Amino acid sequence: MKLKRINALPKGKEIQLPASKSIANRALIIQALSKEDIVISNLSNARDTQTMLQLLQDEGQVKDVKDAGTTMRFLTAFYALQNDSFILQGTERMHQRPIGILVDALRSLGAQINYLGEEAYPPLEIHPFQPINACQELVIDSSISSQYISALLMVAPLLPNGLFFKLQGKTASKPYINMTLELMQQFGITLRHYENKIRVNPGRYSGGELKVENDWSAASYWYSFLILSDLEELYLPGLQENSLQGDAVIAAIATVFGIETSFDVKGAILKKEAKEFPTELKLNVQNCPDLAQTLAVLCGVTGVELHLDGIHSLRIKETDRVKALQSELARLDIAVEDLGESIKVHGKTLQTLPKNLSIATYEDHRMAMSFAPLVHLGELEIQNQEVVAKSYPNFWEELQKMI
Repeated sequence: MKLKRINALPKGKEIQLPASKSIANRALIIQALSKEDIVISNLSNARDTQTMLQLLQDEGQVKDVKDAGTTMRFLTAFYALQNDSFILQGTERMHQRPIGILVDALRSLGAQINYLGEEAYPPLEIHPFQPINACQELVIDSSISSQYISALLMVAPLLPNGLFFKLQGKTASKPYINMTLELMQQFGITLRHYENKIRVNPGRYSGGELKVENDWSAASYWYSFLILSDLEELYLPGLQENSLQGDAVIAAIATVFGIETSFDVKGAILKKEAKEFPTELKLNVQNCPDLAQTLAVLCGVTGVELHLDGIHSLRIKETDRVKALQSELARLDIAVEDLGESIKVHGKTLQTLPKNLSIATYEDHRMAMSFAPLVHLGELEIQNQEVVAKSYPNFWEELQKMI
């Protein structure tokens, strides 16, 4: 898809965001585990959410999660506790994303899981659960992916004695674990969370209703869009100030670029004021890794030297996002240093884009959307634009309204 700005931008625009797939996927698992009615509204049409919904409703034993990492991890724990056999598989990239920590933990609880390919990676063969009553404490590395922890947390109440968690290492994406705990409590589960320990009591999920809030990860691209545009204001309905989502921190980060966020009863109001950008910015994205690409691209073209810590999980996402950023920002003559546990983006102030700029997306929705706001600097092509269907199917439609 070629992007080119053709219209003068009006003052103020309303952008339609998708619902949070992080909240939706957790709610769908809890709904499936509950024996009472749970009504979920505002489910996203994003492919990840729809894949989770369809697989939970499908009575077949072969479950293809496609490229949905959250779905693979949550369904591994969900089906591991069932009294039936299943095969979980996905795309070639999904079979390169590790799952050994989760499988080892589930096996210690009585799950019968075999690898059908490389050890510690999907695809998986799952057989009926054989509970081990003696295992009431689980010591697990929480530094790789919070999704392992969330997957285990949601099935923990169904175990005969519940489960006691001791999290080791520096916990990755901690807000997503807190999101899981909040939703579990909302639907009747008793638990206690203190420091690196979590005690989940045995119990049943109660019924109720949940309206899924809109997605702050998706909102981040519009913060970048506003910063690079000559717009003064944007309105993002469906966002909540006191959100369960870790990526809501984008509102605070954006203040250094002159964006102030306020809220009314329906959503978020973004207003831009003239402000000199910082020359250097140091951030840790361990709790909000999905913001990394947005921030790297934005700082890259606005002359900000960006130091991003907490980036280890970026290497096991839809693609190796560190390498992808290095390759694509290099097309703009912007260097990205890989320092192991961190990266440094050597930003430069761009007034216009190189001619015939074409951005590869590596089958990664966030690569596509993080580079799209550069349309304000000139014409560019985003390759394989359909990748956004994973999380934000209407993204290009919303963008076209603005350019």
